[in-house]
Amino acid sequence: MHAALEEARAAAQAGEVPVGAVVTRAGEIVARGRNRMREGADPTAHAEMVAIRAAGAALGTSRLDQCDLWVTLEPCAMCAGAIALARINRLYFGAGDPKGGAVLHGPRLFGQPTCHHAPEVFPGIAEDASGDLLRTFFRDRR
Repeated sequence: MHAALEEARAAAQAGEVPVGAVVTRAGEIVARGRNRMREGADPTAHAEMVAIRAAGAALGTSRLDQCDLWVTLEPCAMCAGAIALARINRLYFGAGDPKGGAVLHGPRLFGQPTCHHAPEVFPGIAEDASGDLLRTFFRDRR
């Protein structure tokens, strides 16, 4: 999660919402991602999507079933869908997102009967550090 927090800090430095993600396989980082929506004028460039795309490219496959995803914020519906489609093995995330999250909040995507794959989910990893980054970012902009 330390590497995901580093990515989140880099996103904040770039003026992006501070969310970071890493994909690991066998304990090694395969890919990193951070929010890049403003940078690329791409509403789909969430940290998870950036990391999943990079992991697929690095491993030469769309099936990341031997991989885990570490992200500083509970994934939204788009990202949760991508996690399911990529067959991510385990999802670790920091801060919950009652407003936009789709894992423990909102649609709870992985619990839907139409979801073909659900990773093991481990919430609350570095929750305080993840939440503090987000609170500081938004407080400074208001």
